[in-house]
Amino acid sequence: MKFTWVENDQKVNADYELRFVLNDKIENCPDRETLEMLGFKDGSICDLPEARRVYVSLKDTAPETLRLGIAKVMNALKGHKIKTIQMQRLISSAAQGGTGAALKEMQNALAAVAEGFTLAAYSFDKYKKEADKCGIKEVFLSVTGCDKETAESALKRGRAIAEATNYTRDIVNEMPQVYTPEKMAADSEKLAEEYYNVKCEVFGKDYLKEQGMNAFLAVNQGSPHEPRLIHLYYRPGGRYQGKICFVGKGLTYDTGGLSLKPGTSMYHMKSDKGGAAACMGIIKAAAELELPFEVHAVLGATENAIGGKSYKPDDVLKARNGVTIEVNNTDAEGRLVLADCLSWAQDMVQPDMIIDLATLTGACVVGLGDYTAGIIGNNYNLQMDFKKGSALSGENYTILEFNDHLRPLINSDVADVKNSVPGGMGGALTAGIFLDKFINEDYKDKWLHLDIAGPAFSSKAWGYNPVGASGAGVRGCAYFMISKEV
Repeated sequence: MKFTWVENDQKVNADYELRFVLNDKIENCPDRETLEMLGFKDGSICDLPEARRVYVSLKDTAPETLRLGIAKVMNALKGHKIKTIQMQRLISSAAQGGTGAALKEMQNALAAVAEGFTLAAYSFDKYKKEADKCGIKEVFLSVTGCDKETAESALKRGRAIAEATNYTRDIVNEMPQVYTPEKMAADSEKLAEEYYNVKCEVFGKDYLKEQGMNAFLAVNQGSPHEPRLIHLYYRPGGRYQGKICFVGKGLTYDTGGLSLKPGTSMYHMKSDKGGAAACMGIIKAAAELELPFEVHAVLGATENAIGGKSYKPDDVLKARNGVTIEVNNTDAEGRLVLADCLSWAQDMVQPDMIIDLATLTGACVVGLGDYTAGIIGNNYNLQMDFKKGSALSGENYTILEFNDHLRPLINSDVADVKNSVPGGMGGALTAGIFLDKFINEDYKDKWLHLDIAGPAFSSKAWGYNPVGASGAGVRGCAYFMISKEV
């Protein structure tokens, strides 16, 4: 989607006009009488096809308010045969202040506008005979409070982050017969080819054996598709502010293994690659935005299938860092893959900070609902730093704190740890405590675990997210990095 700057709200020959109404103030609207008759009020949207105009009521021009308002507009205009839309001049509540804070507010608002249109226009319909694609190709807009160059830079930022999110959505939505570990590796290599400062390394089964990544290999035993350890990395061309590594769970399909999921729970398990897919989107966003960080992504790609070679409950596995694991649930497989990937990333990448993303536990969904991810780790200040830094993204995060009473629950009678706590409460936290066993002492306060099981995939549309994948994690992590820029 193209975003074109228009000076001083100059009229262009657009197919449709979008007008925001702040705080129900419709006095100056050309369709005031119609809006009054229809009971237009806070939260309303009113499409007037004869006037070729759509109104949406907003309480403010905060970034998330704008994204959600634009999503309403895009839903209302579905089916309209229009290609261009002009957005009424955007005036932020602080735009007239002339301060740096006012300019930053406007930049954030413009980025959110680009995100709202780009995210809401997304659809995954490649397998439909008749695709229902958004027809809007160009948005004309102007702003009070910043110059053209600054505005276009903000729009570029929003579009880049949204396009990286849509890239992740495509991967998560793709069918399991298509999206195998080999396909994730091929897509990672293709991504690296698109950017001169992004590189990719792919490692196969023999390398995993050499590295002693036996937990990762065990999960793969029942699958006909060999595993892949994928290392993507972006290096900035100019400023350098440190090294961040994202580690992603890439279960291209999860049956539960011999601890087989019920049929209804297995449906949509193509989404279990959401963490790794988000890491790929984060690399794409970092490259597009030319962030001043060296950004690494370590992806553990495999299937968890059933068969004569499948790993079993009662198996004992020795992970890369030497910790032994009693398997008591083969459906607690993501943490086994992450255990070895986290160990590899710390030793081989040696980042300043490490963040893993995974659709890890149903317990996190039970605790936080479908739309919120959990931030888990040892360092509360780092957890809070991420929550604050990611806030502009509109993604919902809640901090979940460890407590020492839960730690003994993963102890095993036959090994160092067991991979799940049967029937226990606090499953999201005990999964995090398990992962903590694979975090080196010098990384304990530099590590975060993001459980994105709730928001990564949904069977119903919400906000600017359609049915299916949301691309959870991409925008939160991108905005967190942006917040750290100096």
